[in-house]
Amino acid sequence: MRYLDPKNDLTFKKVFGRHPHLLLSFLNALLPLEEGRVVESLEYLPAELVPEVPFFKHTIVDVRCQDNFGRQFIVEMQMLWTESFKSRIVFNASKAYVSQLGRGGEYKALQPVYVLSLVNEIFEPTSPNFYHHYHLVHTTEPERRLEGLELIFVELPKFKPATLLDKRMQVLWLRYLTEIKDQTEQIAPELLADSTLSEAVEYLRESAFTRGELAGYDRYWDAISSERSLFSGSRDEGLAEGLAEGRAKGLVEGKAEGKAEGKAEGKAEGKAEQTAELARRMLANGLGLATVSQITGLSAEALAALEA
Repeated sequence: MRYLDPKNDLTFKKVFGRHPHLLLSFLNALLPLEEGRVVESLEYLPAELVPEVPFFKHTIVDVRCQDNFGRQFIVEMQMLWTESFKSRIVFNASKAYVSQLGRGGEYKALQPVYVLSLVNEIFEPTSPNFYHHYHLVHTTEPERRLEGLELIFVELPKFKPATLLDKRMQVLWLRYLTEIKDQTEQIAPELLADSTLSEAVEYLRESAFTRGELAGYDRYWDAISSERSLFSGSRDEGLAEGLAEGRAKGLVEGKAEGKAEGKAEGKAEGKAEQTAELARRMLANGLGLATVSQITGLSAEALAALEA
């Protein structure tokens, strides 16, 4: 028997977007909830709150819901990562928070919003931790906090079961996400021994999907591969541009020969124009200045000049 990867758009939404009792178990295991504030029941909410990110529209899969207290939960599976995604998540959470307040409503009715971002890449290489929890706290008295937004990031590649021996369900759910790959044939006995995880595994059986669903499953991986290549290629062009500028500067400063200087400048200008054209396309597709700057290596001033 073969199984599919739970991180795929099709499988992730089949498990967590159709079975609230599984999502409930997942949230209680992964979220930093205070004692006595566990999630008891869920109802799903519409997912279309923020626009898609140009060039990365397939890399984020999300499920939204609220519980019996009115708290809202956004669970995201992110296959790629850029620093601009942090701003997107804050925006996403903030919009979900303020959207609770209808016209004439009272602020005391606002309930916390939790965003759980499961990231399939390492984005904090200098930190040994795979679990990152952000919330609003007093800078000198951290025990004092403001209710509102809770942001949790999980770097899946860093997860090691041995680090969480005291959190059984969290370990099992993270093993579910990290150990089951496309075409997996053997499931760890520990996952099958738990009735909740065993049910979640059952929904990943390849034979349980139609031919059309499997075609969609493969198309999703193809889209992720294309977007990864696009991002990697754009980033490499930016790095190449920086190297070209450095080499050109060295040639200009180190050689007095006009011929060598002209050749270096011509090469640098050609590279610069290629990078500028790439930046223009990204800006035209709605990508933010900060993200374009990160990918191409161009300064904010240079990008503003391209938009003029």
